[in-house]
Amino acid sequence: MANPPLREVPEIEDTLFIVAIADEVSKKCDSISGRRLKGLSILLNLRAHANRLGYSDAEIRNQVESDAEKKRMRAKGEAYLKSQGVAIGESETYCAFGRAEIKKSSAIGALLKAK
Repeated sequence: MANPPLREVPEIEDTLFIVAIADEVSKKCDSISGRRLKGLSILLNLRAHANRLGYSDAEIRNQVESDAEKKRMRAKGEAYLKSQGVAIGESETYCAFGRAEIKKSSAIGALLKAK
């Protein structure tokens, strides 16, 4: 029995999504930086978890590097950010979102740091 696509494994998809949102905020807001080592650690742990679920490194790499998956994740991220009051392309709205996430100590906020 083949494993479902990684995007259908909630703990994989959700964690990749959180890291992607935090990365986008850190890129769009000059007053917030990403906690890169923490993000990298999360991604390495996620890969190990996916391996334990039976996914090969090649399958994981194909998922993460796929243009279609990148496009899907970007659309999902933009929809989420818009729902949170972010105006795509307006850096201050990313900053406000990021500061709120940091203040809440959310999973996204844990990957961000105010400069």
